Amino acid sequence: MVKFAGAAKRLDDIDLPRVGALIGVGEDEIHAVMDVEASGSGFDAQGRVKALYEPHKAYALSSGAVRAQLVSAGLAYPKWGERPYPKDSYPRILLAMAIDETVALNATSWGLGQVMGFNHAAAGYPSARAMVEAFAEDEEVHLEAMIRFIIANGLDDEIRRHDWKGLARGYNGSGQVEAYGARLATAFAKWAKIKDAPYPPAAPVPVLVDQSAVIHGAEPVIVATIIPPAEPIPVPVPAPTAVPALEPSLLTRLLAIFGKA
Repeated sequence: MVKFAGAAKRLDDIDLPRVGALIGVGEDEIHAVMDVEASGSGFDAQGRVKALYEPHKAYALSSGAVRAQLVSAGLAYPKWGERPYPKDSYPRILLAMAIDETVALNATSWGLGQVMGFNHAAAGYPSARAMVEAFAEDEEVHLEAMIRFIIANGLDDEIRRHDWKGLARGYNGSGQVEAYGARLATAFAKWAKIKDAPYPPAAPVPVLVDQSAVIHGAEPVIVATIIPPAEPIPVPVPAPTAVPALEPSLLTRLLAIFGKA
């Protein structure tokens, strides 16, 4: 049985600026995405991971007998918006899981960032189930997965330059770009007026840079962050054992003995 509810730990104030710093933004940009995607909360009123089952995704992700069963049960159809969404997605998720668990979990968006289950790898997980069960424990995990997804899809530059339409297109697809972009801009403007949580500036981190961009006069493109190796733990080296000096009288006798040999 998939674990949809766990510790359900909420974000700490410091989590937003800390995670935002990983892509060079503050907490206002992160708040904007969270507000638009999940109304600022990763769990529902019952403490379960916030979820939205998408029947058109279930249709696209299934085929053959599985698709036929989902369609027959009203759990899959070809186009978004064919029918209204219920307030609670979990009854539909559980029904779809009874037909095909993988399709059901992959066709649902999860948590603070509403990351689709089929994007689990970009979010850093081997499966949608692993992602959901990790999300059940802590909203900080949702936030980190959202940032991984943004980086994996090359959207960190859009969010840094506040290209909200570009972010909406890359994050949610080509449908409703104008609407999503406007909502992101509005949410960011709201949070920009609110004092941020104090957070120390991050120390400079070495990066790999696309040198071709530099050569052609373009803005350098960060390819990857280099994580320096941890300081090696020094291994204690025992001091050499001192050899006691021979007494002069003993040394004289030994020389006398061996000198006669």
